[in-house]
Amino acid sequence: MGILLSKSMDDNFKKQQEFMLTNARLQMERQILMQNQMRERQMAMQIAWSREFLKYFGSFFAVATVGLTAGAIKRKNPGMLAPIIPLSFIFAYQMDSAYGTLINRMRGEAENIMETENDRLQLPQGTPTFESIEKARRAKSSLSAFLEK
Repeated sequence: MGILLSKSMDDNFKKQQEFMLTNARLQMERQILMQNQMRERQMAMQIAWSREFLKYFGSFFAVATVGLTAGAIKRKNPGMLAPIIPLSFIFAYQMDSAYGTLINRMRGEAENIMETENDRLQLPQGTPTFESIEKARRAKSSLSAFLEK
């Protein structure tokens, strides 16, 4: 009788472990998907910001180019066209950021850094551990308890 009860409890324990493992895996998959969706939304906002900024900067660039060109022709001074050069670099960068392949090139460079220069990505004092976080939490909680007294 005791053996049957023990075997039944072992089976239930194994089923419970499998359920917990499946549940933990499902929770982790949901967390990964949620974090990826948040990353995608942040990237979309960054691209949208670049496109919006480009509208304003493009208008400024057009007005400045026309004005500087007109001034250079009117005064017969080609030196007045000099500001167009750095402004055109900024405009080209913003165009690339908003509609070009800048993000793809940055992603490729980031992947290259992760593969070949992994040592540059290390955090100071290494990856936080449960113990280091708990130690900081205890220090803060004991400090706040001390300050409240």
